[in-house]
This record gives sequence, C-alpha cells and structure tokens, in this order.
Amino acid sequence: MAGSSSSSTSNTTPQKHEVFVSFRTEDTGKTFTSHLSGALERVDIKTYVDNNNLERGEEIPTTLVRAIEEAKLSIIVFSKNYAASKWCLDELLKILECGRAKRQIIVPVFYDIDPSDVRSQRGTYAEAFAKHERNFNEKKKVLEWKNGLVEAANYAGWDCKVNRYALFQ
Repeated sequence: MAGSSSSSTSNTTPQKHEVFVSFRTEDTGKTFTSHLSGALERVDIKTYVDNNNLERGEEIPTTLVRAIEEAKLSIIVFSKNYAASKWCLDELLKILECGRAKRQIIVPVFYDIDPSDVRSQRGTYAEAFAKHERNFNEKKKVLEWKNGLVEAANYAGWDCKVNRYALFQ
C-alpha cells in the first residue's frame, strides 16, 4: 500500500499556487498588491502575482492562462486604471470563464475605486472604454470586457475605500 501511495504521489505534480491575483501594475503593483501577496505567503498560501514587465500583446501568454486555470481562487484588484489595460481585461475574461467552468472562487477587491464605477463603467472606466472604442476595431471584444466588468463587480468582494476608523468612533 505504501508503494502505491508513493508512486501515485510521484505521478502528480504539486500545485504551484492556490491564488491568482489580477491587478494593474502601475496602480497597485508596488503598494496594495505586494502587501496582499506578502500577507498570503506569510500564512502559507501560494500566490501567483505577475510582476514581470512582459511584452504586452493582444493575447494573454500561455503561462498566465495556465496560472489562472490552475488557481482555486482569483483575486481581481480593481483600481482606477484597471480598465485602461486590454491585458487586464483579457485576464478578467479568463478568470470569469474559469469561475463558470471550474467553479473557481472569484473575489473582487475595489482599491481606490467605487464598485459602482466598475459595474457601470463611470469615471476612469468610462474614459478607458471611450479610448478602447476609438482605438480598437473589435467592438465585440469591447462589449465582452464591459459585460465582464459588470459580472465581476457583482461578486461579493471587498471595498478598500470603506472608512474602518469611523466604525470604532
């Protein structure tokens, strides 16, 4: 019995990470997201955070697709300029696909942005989509991104703008 247990263990690859974090590097990469991933690592939760300045193409590289698919949970850190990045929006669509197909847990975090601005694409999100619509020929893709933001913003998440100090006064 012990022999079969060790052989089955050697045939399975250990999970590289449990959590995938999607974020806009320029907004939160060196602040909130680095603190979040550090806190998760300290409690021994393996986290995938793409801090590389990879060449940003039109499609997500295979390594990121695999990282999203392998995660049990994805955290989407919505920030003021998240929607300006086609890269982030494509990650978002892949995360939502995994949420539907693989029952992956999705947790949105609203960092310095109102959840309703994400859901309704107001403010910087409206500006980003006006630019996408002008500069990007695939109108169907822009509509998918908009619908994806609505879907993701409807998940129960965490609003970082809540004044927690006021709760204790």
